Amino acid sequence: RLFLAQQHLITSIHQKRSYHSHNFILPTIYTSPPTLYNMFKLALISALAGSAAAFAPAQTGARSTSLNSFSAEDLPGALAPMGFFDPLGFAEKADEATLKRYREAEVTHGRVAMLAVIGFLVGEKVEGSSFLFDASISGPAITHPTQVPAGWAAIIIGAIGFAELQRAKTGFVDPSETSFDNPGELNSDYYPGDIGFDPLGLKPDDAEELDIMITKELQNGRLAMLAAAGFLAQEAVDGKGILEHFSS
Repeated sequence: RLFLAQQHLITSIHQKRSYHSHNFILPTIYTSPPTLYNMFKLALISALAGSAAAFAPAQTGARSTSLNSFSAEDLPGALAPMGFFDPLGFAEKADEATLKRYREAEVTHGRVAMLAVIGFLVGEKVEGSSFLFDASISGPAITHPTQVPAGWAAIIIGAIGFAELQRAKTGFVDPSETSFDNPGELNSDYYPGDIGFDPLGLKPDDAEELDIMITKELQNGRLAMLAAAGFLAQEAVDGKGILEHFSS
């Protein structure tokens, strides 16, 4: 009976040739049961799409950003001559949800690093002349947090916690609504970094212009992460402020 069923299936399939952009010959399957037809069609399209994506070159030009589609090929932030720089293959091994978490972490760390770099330079520039804390805070920026009075430290930590809570409520799935083995799950309609904070109205409506702005933010954030790490290491080594190094 199995043999007869296979023969019946084979004789009920007719192929017609169609041209695909990757020079594949796609069989179009006609069967009397519509459910079987849809299953074969879905399997063929999925297999061919996966093979085409595997050999597609990384794009470095402008790309449109979709909140409902997130893949390495569509990510802003890739610029010539490096293109999509991922030497350790993190993106290649990641699914869509993991890739979104990677980009959320990169954007957030970049923003914190940009603020840190400004804090290093401004904090050391105004030391001894600031109206805050009776102008008593001085020295390299890495020593400033230990000089802040305890009450102010609690306020600063509270403000950081409030900002992080708002980011979590905007972008992340409520822990009570997700499984324990999937921590840090992002909302399906959330684009990494888009927390709705745009007081100056700088976010463009055009998708390509938005990708360009996202790329600029990513590049500045990446540079700031390197700079902040360099500032920390340099001041920890010799105990001198960054501006002091510039003037010496």
